[in-house]
Amino acid sequence: MGAEPQGVDGCTISSGRRALQGARVVEWSQMVAGPYCAKLLADLGADTIKVEEPKGDEARKRGPFLHDEVHPEKSLLFLYLNTNKRGVTLDVRTPPGREKFLELVRWADILIEDHLPQTLEELKLTYAELSKINPALVMTSITPFGQTGPYRNYKAYDLNVWHGGVWAI
Repeated sequence: MGAEPQGVDGCTISSGRRALQGARVVEWSQMVAGPYCAKLLADLGADTIKVEEPKGDEARKRGPFLHDEVHPEKSLLFLYLNTNKRGVTLDVRTPPGREKFLELVRWADILIEDHLPQTLEELKLTYAELSKINPALVMTSITPFGQTGPYRNYKAYDLNVWHGGVWAI
């Protein structure tokens, strides 16, 4: 048996093990930002579970579609953003769905979500609430205008983002 291969700065490169292997991620988001964030973690080896509401992720309605057949299971955008993930459909607004979601939060190391702060408060799914059942939880909230401040509950669309950032230049 030879020595393990050496990487940059003499760090050992271990074959077969991915950087985030063993990390547990729950993704409760839709469209692009949250799913892409979770995809990156899943691609690096994290055990990632996507939670979809019964109506499905909005990305399922966006093309392009495989063989130009408009179907929620054939959205290439959705398929690309959700590789290397497991999935579950839950309605967190119902008692059974909420309990299953809380079980996932207890299991997870990381939660990625993209709901407005007001929605999380109404559902009692804020970081303050969730950290009571999982004190080690790392929660990433992807919202258009942040978690605090006067615009925190505003929705945003591409046009808002483009005009609010460098795209306006």
